[in-house]
Amino acid sequence: MIHVPVLLDEVIDALAIKSDGIYIDGTLGRAGHAKAILDRLGPNGKLLGIDKDLAALAAGQKLFAGDERVLLEQGSFAEMRTFAEQHKLAGKVNGILLDLGVSSPQLDDPERGFSFLKDGPLDMRMDTTSELSAATWINTAKEKDIAHVLKEYGEERYARRIANAIVRERPIETTGKLAAVASAANPAWEKGKHPATRTFQAIRIFVNQELDDLKVCLDRCLDVLAVGGRLAVISFHSLEDRIVKRFMRHEASGGDIPVDVPIRQAELKTRLRIVGRAVKPTLAEVNRNPRARSAVLRTMEKLL
Repeated sequence: MIHVPVLLDEVIDALAIKSDGIYIDGTLGRAGHAKAILDRLGPNGKLLGIDKDLAALAAGQKLFAGDERVLLEQGSFAEMRTFAEQHKLAGKVNGILLDLGVSSPQLDDPERGFSFLKDGPLDMRMDTTSELSAATWINTAKEKDIAHVLKEYGEERYARRIANAIVRERPIETTGKLAAVASAANPAWEKGKHPATRTFQAIRIFVNQELDDLKVCLDRCLDVLAVGGRLAVISFHSLEDRIVKRFMRHEASGGDIPVDVPIRQAELKTRLRIVGRAVKPTLAEVNRNPRARSAVLRTMEKLL
């Protein structure tokens, strides 16, 4: 399946791209957003692309071969400040994009182990050089720890039942078996949603440390951005979006100030402002690309 970048026009508008600007795509994927950014950059513009996935980096190297405006780094967007400092870009970046979650090429390849719809090795690692795969963790973790992950990262109501079933059915080495075990243990199937959806989401997030990386990245983005620089984040589920909203509100309000402290709004050192409202895909986009249906784009701008 061809990778279709989500909310492409909306992202380009949100980043307010300057032809000689410096931009970071913290989740390069198959570079749909990155290519659109580059198309709007002149010869003095720069794009730094980051991704945990070696396959994504290889695709990016092939796509952008010979383009001196492009810098590519393998790693987590939580390392963004380090990469920016290495390239002497810290404090100079005009826009950062984070397109969270798993990419279509990862979902569509059974060998990567992300999808409950296609049987394959139970892997789920975005960075295939990391040691902890989904199978390694599932087959060694304590039942209470599995239940905690399913509840915390999947918001799964039947986390204990599913965790108990997983432990009873171990070893589990394939996505097909995990999907079958989780589905059989789930007593209340939701209409239009596979009963193993929350289980797969939770394990993927845990194995890849997605939420921890997001919290670190958001905090460090402000050190990377220039004054007036934009940060655009696309979330796909409530856990991600909650973290993004909390960060935005905290920074836009000037931090946690006790209500009884006599301080005027003008005296608060707010580091960013929220740009517009949350943007969701149109019905036409969802019809073209069903994976876009849960996407939410939020944008903020650095003030100081």
